[in-house]
Amino acid sequence: MHKGLFLGAALAALALGAPAHAELKFKPGEDARFHWQDFDDLQKVDLKDETLTIFGPWRGEDEALVRNVLEYFVQATGVELKYSSSENYEQQIVIDTQAGSPPNIAILPQPGLIQDLASKGFLTPLGDETAEWVKENYGAGRSWVDLGTYKDKDGKPGFYAFPYKADVKSLVWYSPDNFEEAGYEVPRTQEELQALSDKIVADGGKPWCIGLGSGGATGWPATDWVEDIMLRTQPPETYDKWVTNDIPFNDPAVVGALDIFSKIATDDKLVDGGASAVAATDFRDSPKGLFAVPPKCYLHHQASFIPSFFPEGTKLGQDADFFYFPPYASKPELGNPVLGAGTLAMITKDSKAARAFIDFLKMPLAHELWMAQGSFVTPFKSVNQEAYASDALKKQGEILATASTFRFDGSDLMPGKIGAGAFWTGMIDLVGGKPAGDVAAEIQKSWDAIK
Repeated sequence: MHKGLFLGAALAALALGAPAHAELKFKPGEDARFHWQDFDDLQKVDLKDETLTIFGPWRGEDEALVRNVLEYFVQATGVELKYSSSENYEQQIVIDTQAGSPPNIAILPQPGLIQDLASKGFLTPLGDETAEWVKENYGAGRSWVDLGTYKDKDGKPGFYAFPYKADVKSLVWYSPDNFEEAGYEVPRTQEELQALSDKIVADGGKPWCIGLGSGGATGWPATDWVEDIMLRTQPPETYDKWVTNDIPFNDPAVVGALDIFSKIATDDKLVDGGASAVAATDFRDSPKGLFAVPPKCYLHHQASFIPSFFPEGTKLGQDADFFYFPPYASKPELGNPVLGAGTLAMITKDSKAARAFIDFLKMPLAHELWMAQGSFVTPFKSVNQEAYASDALKKQGEILATASTFRFDGSDLMPGKIGAGAFWTGMIDLVGGKPAGDVAAEIQKSWDAIK
C-alpha cells in the first residue's frame, strides 16, 4: 500500500510563472552540492511563450518542496508553469483526461491508474531513447524501465512514465544504543538476521515489534513483509507473475513466503506482546518498543516514512537507525532486491514545454534540489549523494542506487479487491494462526471471483 501521500483538503492551482518570481531556495552557482551546469544548460531552452500545466499528488509540505524545485525550471526557461493537485487526485486526472482537458504533465504514484490512462490512449510515448537513458542512469535501471512501460489502446507496450521520487520499504529499524549495549551487530544476510533473532531470544529479549492495525486498512504492514520475502526467495519474474495472478496466490512460491512471515509473527518468543498483539497493535504504535527502557524489542520492519511516528525528539542516526532488509547468502543469484514505491511523470498533453520538462528530470539538479530539502530519495546514480538533507536519506539513496532489482509494492499493483482487500484480511487470518496454504487459497478464491 502506498503510504507516502498525506493529502490535504483544498484544491491548489496557483501559477508558478507569475510575473513576480519566487525567490530561488539555493542561489545558482553558490552551493557546490548541486550540478549548476544543468541550470546554465536550462537557460538555453527558450519557453517564454509557453505555458506548462502539471498535475501531481503533492500537497501540503511536499507541495511547497516541489514548487521550490519547479521554480528553477521557470526562471531558467521563462515558461509560465501552473502546478495543481486535488485531495481526490486519482479521480480528478481521470475526469480531466476524459473531458479532453488534461494537464501537459501528470505525475502519479499508482501504476494501475497509469495503465488505465495508457490503454485509453491518454498518454504520449516518451520514446526508446528516454527508456534507454533510465536503464543506463538509474540503479536497477531495467526495473525502472519496466515500471514505466505500459500497453496502449492496441495492446502495444511503450515507455510512458518517467520515475521521479522513490520510497524505500526494504528497511529494518533499530536503536544503535540498544545494539551496542547488548553487543549485537547489524546483519548482512537473512541467515545472520536469523542468528541475531535467536541470540536476542537467548538473551531474554524479543526480536521484533510488529503491528498490523490501521483502521479499515488493518493488515497492510504484513503485505510489505510478504513482498520483501518474495523478492528474497524467488526471482523477480516470479514476483511479477504473482502480482498479476499469472501464478495463483496459492502457488508454493507464495505460500512459502507467507509461511516465513507467519513463523515470525505467530511465535510468542519472537514478537513483543506475543502473537495476539500483532493484529491488535496499531502500526503507528508498533515501533515504540524499540525506545522502551528496557527495550521491548530490537527490530522493526517498516518503510522510510515510519520515523514520523517515533517518540518526539528521536534523532535519526543516533537514537534510531535502519539497515537494508538483507538477502539470503544461500541465494546469491537474487542479488540485492529493493521493495518500494514512487511517483512517475507522464505527458498527457504533448507540447514543447512538456518535452523540455521530461528532459529536466534527466538532470541531476532536478533531483538534488529536492534531495537537499528532505523527503526525497532517487535511484539516479549521477546525483551528488552529498546533496541529501540527512545521512538517513543518503543511505536510502545508496540502497536504491546499488539495488540489483527494484519492485513496486505488490499490493498496489494488484486489483483493489485483492491488494487493498483480500490480501489485508488474509494477513489478519495468517497472524491469527490460520495455515499459510489456507490463507493463500482464500485470497485466490477472491481473485477468481473478479476474473
